[in-house]
Amino acid sequence: MKTIGIVGAGSWGTALAALLGSKGHEVRIWDVDGENLEAIGRDGENKRYLPGVPLSGNLSPKGTLAEALRGADIALFSAPAQHFRSALESALPLLDKRTVVVNVAKGIEQQTLKRMSEIARECVPESKYVVLSGPSHAEEVGRFLPTIVVAASVNARAAEQVQDVFMTDRFRVYTNHDVAGVEFGGALKNIIALGAGISDGMGYGDNAKAAMMTRGITEIARLGVRFGASEKTFSGLTGLGDLIVTCTSMHSRNRRCGILIGQGVDPKEATERIGMVVEGMSTTEAAYELARVAGIEMPITECIYNVIKGRIEAKDAVDRLMTREKKHESA
Repeated sequence: MKTIGIVGAGSWGTALAALLGSKGHEVRIWDVDGENLEAIGRDGENKRYLPGVPLSGNLSPKGTLAEALRGADIALFSAPAQHFRSALESALPLLDKRTVVVNVAKGIEQQTLKRMSEIARECVPESKYVVLSGPSHAEEVGRFLPTIVVAASVNARAAEQVQDVFMTDRFRVYTNHDVAGVEFGGALKNIIALGAGISDGMGYGDNAKAAMMTRGITEIARLGVRFGASEKTFSGLTGLGDLIVTCTSMHSRNRRCGILIGQGVDPKEATERIGMVVEGMSTTEAAYELARVAGIEMPITECIYNVIKGRIEAKDAVDRLMTREKKHESA
């Protein structure tokens, strides 16, 4: 059994805490929201972010970051992508040389346009970083519904260690060495999910959403390959798999936010109505800038960027995409 310190008690951090606790691991969880931590300890569940999921007695909320991380075999970061850097920097003095850093946030840092592994590389040895990603709604993982994800690292042993710690008969974990591909897939699919939601909100039907998803995975792969990812990764769990679940499920905050925007709600208000972080909003801005700097054509991302910035209406974005110049599908 391992000792796991979790930073971030949102829905995903809580779901993984439930999973790990069910295996008998010692799980400690900390969050900046002390009131919610107290409630978790009192109620035996996270009523705010993951109601109805009972938490194992092996899980203990901690009042300080040090209590959660000192002596941990694995430090699991479930903070939003835009806060990953600050969370990791705060944790550094508390991590042992043997501690494996596992990140489950999906995004690109807006200020630097860096992926989470690139941020981690500035702080910890690359061989100690693992990204855990895939089609995995917290609401289903917390209820032990069958789920399959990927643990990716440049260090095969670190990825295999995470595979062993997390894997159950209802939570299957594959390993992969393509960290860039796994991270790009997990981050950029949130942009396409916003678009799919906007399409749904406008009542455009299944044909339009299927087109959004298939052309969207092409955009995701185009940018990822430009920055060293393997194209093959985008046809797997962390590419196509994660895209499908995020674009089609009402568990998806990004899709729900997009639906509101498609119905005419202001993007800022739509985000506030969701009540939790909508990673696709910040990722769209970061990906738009990254594509612009790299000279990569990403028409869907560009249109969604202009919609959430209030520069064009959703209907105008659809018109722009539908009336682009003729091309071969593989171009």
